[in-house]
Amino acid sequence: METWIKAVLFLSGVTIFLIVILVPLGFHGVEYYEYGFPRSKTTRTVDTSKVYTSGHHYVGLTREFKVFPSDAHLIDLRDVAVFTSNRLEVNIDCSFQYFLRRDDLKLLHDTYDLQYEEILQNNAIDALKGATKDFATEDFGRNRSDIESAMFKAVRLRLGGICCKRNCEDSSEGCEIGCLDYSQCTIEDKGLFADVKYFQMGYVDIPENVRERNLKTLTQREDGDREVHLQTAQLARVETDRIVAEIENQAEEIAQNATAQSALILSRAEADSRAILEQSHNEGLSKLFNDLNMTSQDQKASLNYIRTLRDHRNVYLGVNFDSLAIRVYGNTGGVPGG
Repeated sequence: METWIKAVLFLSGVTIFLIVILVPLGFHGVEYYEYGFPRSKTTRTVDTSKVYTSGHHYVGLTREFKVFPSDAHLIDLRDVAVFTSNRLEVNIDCSFQYFLRRDDLKLLHDTYDLQYEEILQNNAIDALKGATKDFATEDFGRNRSDIESAMFKAVRLRLGGICCKRNCEDSSEGCEIGCLDYSQCTIEDKGLFADVKYFQMGYVDIPENVRERNLKTLTQREDGDREVHLQTAQLARVETDRIVAEIENQAEEIAQNATAQSALILSRAEADSRAILEQSHNEGLSKLFNDLNMTSQDQKASLNYIRTLRDHRNVYLGVNFDSLAIRVYGNTGGVPGG
């Protein structure tokens, strides 16, 4: 009996010892910048049913983790030859950063395994070549932001596909415009299972002959604009002179018309004043003739003659008290005489 107890205790001790020793050996770690799939150390088969993130996980003594980067993949492309809309070749430098999608890591592994980086990079270069075909060579100097946006979009679609992110409608960023609902996506719709988050367009190398031709084109364009401005200025001057002459003619016409109207009004006023004065004289003479009971035409004529002489500037009237006769002096520029 004691032998049996000792055997049980011995086996229990060995078991506990093995557990203490072997169980910790079954734990394997995944770094904070990694995703992992359990992989058999003997058969090298990979279990892709679950994606493991950072931490220590028990996967057994015979398994380890096959890891993929969970942080950004930094891609720098140099001297990528692309063609423009005018069939000219330019070389560009650019950089972009992409992240592997955790939800699609199984598809990435089953499709490309660990050789995905070169495949994704080559596909990005191919997308860049297609993104620039609608832009002219000179656009690389004056519309860089538009070209950068077009290349970013092309690379993002090629690597990321057209699917919406899972549950994007509940996220703060929302769903991308025009994306396909995740539940309806096929493998082909998911692109290359990576999300391109950032893109930077760098140096653009335009061939020397193309730069010279563009410079000549710009110079000719500037000369043409200068000539247009000169012609416009000349037309403006001619039009201004015409308007000034027209205004001056109108002013002269208004002034002459005002002078003529003034002379007419003055003539009418003088004529009206003479008519009123003569009318008053006639009425006064008529009253005088009636009051003096003067009926003789000779007497009336003499009185009118005397009145006419009195109104003459160069005639002076005087009375000779010796003979009580009216004497008339005519002023001829000298001393009055009788």
